Amino acid sequence: MRPPPAATSTNPASKRAGLPEANEAPTPTAQAPQGGEAARTGARSEPQASEAANVTSVRGDQLARQWQMIQRLAKSRFGISLDALAEELGCVRRTVYRDLDALMLAGFPVVSEKRDGRVYYRFLDSFQLGDVPFTSDEILALAFGEDLLRALEGTVFHDSIGSAIAKIRAGLSPELSDYLGRLGEAFRVLPGPHKNYAHLRETIQTLNDAVLGRRTVRIRYRTGRSGAVTTRELDPYRVWYRAGGLYVVGLDHHSEEIRTFAVDRIRRIEATPERFTRDPDFDFDAYIGSSFGVISEPATAVRILFEKRWASYVEERTWHPSQRLTPRPGGRLLLTMEVGGTAELRTWILSFGSGAEVLEPAALRDDVLSELKGALQRYEERPEKRGRGRRAPRLQGGAAR
Repeated sequence: MRPPPAATSTNPASKRAGLPEANEAPTPTAQAPQGGEAARTGARSEPQASEAANVTSVRGDQLARQWQMIQRLAKSRFGISLDALAEELGCVRRTVYRDLDALMLAGFPVVSEKRDGRVYYRFLDSFQLGDVPFTSDEILALAFGEDLLRALEGTVFHDSIGSAIAKIRAGLSPELSDYLGRLGEAFRVLPGPHKNYAHLRETIQTLNDAVLGRRTVRIRYRTGRSGAVTTRELDPYRVWYRAGGLYVVGLDHHSEEIRTFAVDRIRRIEATPERFTRDPDFDFDAYIGSSFGVISEPATAVRILFEKRWASYVEERTWHPSQRLTPRPGGRLLLTMEVGGTAELRTWILSFGSGAEVLEPAALRDDVLSELKGALQRYEERPEKRGRGRRAPRLQGGAAR
């Protein structure tokens, strides 16, 4: 096995596989803002945010390409040429050199040999990659899934996907296992505000078993508004996650209606021996289709006018499948929806402060106006005091004067 004679490098890893050292221009150092609002607040300008997004995208493409290279080298018993790698990966030779170098630095035993004037690359014969039935996109999806379920840490939902990923890594070589760890860290999903369900593991398991086995459960439940605790029987149809919370929807024997219950408000639960038959007319997607959040109510036409400073934020997101966006003069934006769940909608509108105005329905507009008046009255009666507390004593020579 002979490295190609043209391999000249100052990088030890490159020398081992006969890779040429790429001559690269030094990376410019980013300069911190010297003044203005960005300097005072640390805010990132739009070009800077775009540049950061591009860096993340490039990093993701590089990891996916290197993953494909690992699989290709593992399958190539007699080696693969540089040109063939470049063609299969859809990149130039220089990029292949860099990726090979990166893999060797990560511990992969890449070797090269020259045959008929061409250099071929492969892994050492003794190297075992392990069973890898996944593509790079599938590995990323698993990592994403684990992050998305991080809000449910301590429950069967989060722990099960973590266990699956651990089993996958257990069958891989140490080098590949470490590489997959970096691949998963290339993208992260951070959960927003959410409830803690670790102490409700048994409750969630009982609900899951009841849904699958179609068994009626008996629960002690605390209502959110009054705080009253009641005992009722429930035929659970489905457990679902929405906006940081777990909910169960099913037939409530007490009201004889389809109701939604917050899992964290279940004080006690037990499965009964009774089995239920699910209502064949129940359609979960239709049940929640008109809801703005969790509460299922008849849909009504809603129109909200947003000021210019909120227009981009609202326009960039899907708030409800029925939404329609209409630009208005002065950079404002009109949002029209057919939704139910007035209480949740009101809270959302109030989060925009003076930047949102309800045009219809009149009842929702009056509710928001009443809340804003109440908030104004509270602030006027109890103004926030500036400079609360005593001023800290001056220190001289390490002692207070």
